[in-house]
Amino acid sequence: MLIGVGVLLASWALMVVLAARLPEGTLKELANFLPDCATTVRRLRRDPRVPRRAKLAVGFAGLWVLSPIDLIPEFLPVIGPLDDVVVVALALRYAARQVPPDVLFEAWPGQRSMMERLLGQRTAAD
Repeated sequence: MLIGVGVLLASWALMVVLAARLPEGTLKELANFLPDCATTVRRLRRDPRVPRRAKLAVGFAGLWVLSPIDLIPEFLPVIGPLDDVVVVALALRYAARQVPPDVLFEAWPGQRSMMERLLGQRTAAD
């Protein structure tokens, strides 16, 4: 049991470290982030311009969000959805390396600025 608790705490620490690498945003934007990501995942999975690897990555992220099993329980304030946010953000960043930015922005229903921050400097040069 002690090993299980250690693994759980280590996974929480990893999620916090990965979350620190995410772009900053307002709480309102973060509240809309997961629903916007779910829509984006659905749209990218159906788009023929998206390579199979990117579809698999965003599909995995979508399943992760829908899964009732979480590394960090959802009922914990603030950090509850953190694992979902980190996994989806990493999957979208991975997909962004393989998909033209205009395809990602077409699939994103939220504010363009949030996707631009998520993708980092890549969109500033495009």
